[in-house]
Amino acid sequence: MAAVAACGDRAPSPQGAAPLDSARISGGTIPDSTRSPDTTRARPASASLKDSASRTRRKAPPDSAILLQIATQPKSRKMADSISLVAAIRAGLRHEGWPVKTPPPLSGSILPHKRIVAYYGNPLSKRMGILGEIPYDAMLTKLDSTVALWRAADPTMPVQPALHLIVSVAQGQPGKDSMYRQRSDPDLIEKVYGLARSHNAITILDIQAGKSTLQAELPVIEKFLARPDVHVGIDPEFYMHHNREGRVPGSKIGAMTASDVNAVIDYLAAIVTKYHLPPKVLIVHRFTTNMLQDAEQIHLDPRVQVVINMDGWGQPWLKFDTYARCEVAEPVQFTGFKLFYHNDTRKGDALLMPREVLALRPRPIYIQYQ
Repeated sequence: MAAVAACGDRAPSPQGAAPLDSARISGGTIPDSTRSPDTTRARPASASLKDSASRTRRKAPPDSAILLQIATQPKSRKMADSISLVAAIRAGLRHEGWPVKTPPPLSGSILPHKRIVAYYGNPLSKRMGILGEIPYDAMLTKLDSTVALWRAADPTMPVQPALHLIVSVAQGQPGKDSMYRQRSDPDLIEKVYGLARSHNAITILDIQAGKSTLQAELPVIEKFLARPDVHVGIDPEFYMHHNREGRVPGSKIGAMTASDVNAVIDYLAAIVTKYHLPPKVLIVHRFTTNMLQDAEQIHLDPRVQVVINMDGWGQPWLKFDTYARCEVAEPVQFTGFKLFYHNDTRKGDALLMPREVLALRPRPIYIQYQ
């Protein structure tokens, strides 16, 4: 059996971002410290009342993490979900790296002034996400309803809707150039961009590079990146480099290093300067620690706003655990949280509600639905 990464691991799908048959995240066992030991012992009956009062006086009030969990989590959640949520909140509250210290955001920055709520996928596949699963009109109507839920859950934070389109889709077959990825036709990108603009949404173009490189894929979409409302996502899961060169996308989880991410940051920063644009948002997907190596060496540029997106699916406690280990434990700049309409609910759990996700610390500022 392969070793399990700190945030969980799994065998990915050979069909790019399509849903898989096994849970995307694992691990996250309940710490021994949260279990109630059996400390019952015989006590004199005459001392019971006095000792009971003494115990009441000594009992510590619930900490802020527990209060947040009580206020936000429905009673239908399992004990494991509650314990994991409290642990994730505590991790964020105690980590000295949050909030990340950066210069004030440049004019026109989306973050941290707005929370992005995105629908993800590709119109050519019903299996890759909500963006392609249902007809355009129904999808946009559903997006409007989802955005309204987030606005209601946090009235203090404006919501920026988004369509997150996979433009380079990892493939299990080599293709004509043996790069194991398929690029979207520019007309398709233009179509999705138009749909986004019709709903005052931004567009995020996502790259699953396969055996190609980020440096090769980014220039292909530069004409779209020259627009002020188009941003970028990169997916280490399907980046078959760093000792994965001989593997087919989907046969093993890929990885990126800080230098890979830094190269994208530099490229986008140059685009911002070249075309006189507001800062770009860069989404980096992550659901294992090994997917993003040397995260502490990612350098920040005010022209690019970096979001490390918790991209794992499964039961609520698994998702909270992964968020704590992969996003909270290694601060970069901002965090995101992905929700899967189907994979998160396949074991009968209700999809996490906005108020549950907002209990996390730091609060995710990018929310993605697949």
